[in-house]
Amino acid sequence: MSAPCALLTWALLALFGLGLGVPGEDLPCSCCPIVPRREWKAPASKCVDKLKLPARYVVVSHTAGSPCDSPALCLNQVQNVHNYHTGMLNWCDVGYNFLIGEDGLVYEGRGWDTKGDHTGKIWNPISIGISFMGNYMERSPPPRALRAAQSLLACGVAQGKLSPRYEVKGHRDVQRTLSPGDQLYEIIQTWPHYHE
Repeated sequence: MSAPCALLTWALLALFGLGLGVPGEDLPCSCCPIVPRREWKAPASKCVDKLKLPARYVVVSHTAGSPCDSPALCLNQVQNVHNYHTGMLNWCDVGYNFLIGEDGLVYEGRGWDTKGDHTGKIWNPISIGISFMGNYMERSPPPRALRAAQSLLACGVAQGKLSPRYEVKGHRDVQRTLSPGDQLYEIIQTWPHYHE
């Protein structure tokens, strides 16, 4: 399957699987489609450190870069984040376990099992790092991106990757940073698993 066809397939699965654009729908599906690394042309990971699962914590951040609102733009943006993390920061892979696009899709970073590089030495080994692609100081992510993140968390619990009693933290709760941005931070504080 060609890359454009694969992206279109993922977009359609997200639209129909998540019910994106359906007014009044608040409940995320369990285990919505996750765009795998091969679909965004990620090189093989050089990371070897594993997470102890099920993870107890989820740290939510933002990339503070450009947003993306279509599968083609998000594919490009996740590649940019990967290139920055591996080329400039010399990390073994993209730092996050998962990235969320404004297209309503979840992009696999290091995945559930591999320790990320998103929040420092204390939190990386004990948490899943989820980053929304964009800057959310002045604006909020669209509802479909928020639903995708919540669906991912439900999926993590369903698959035994996240503890049913997991805690969501904002990046700024565990490090000195403006991430995940004022607007996104305000939103995640309303999530049922949020703990400062």
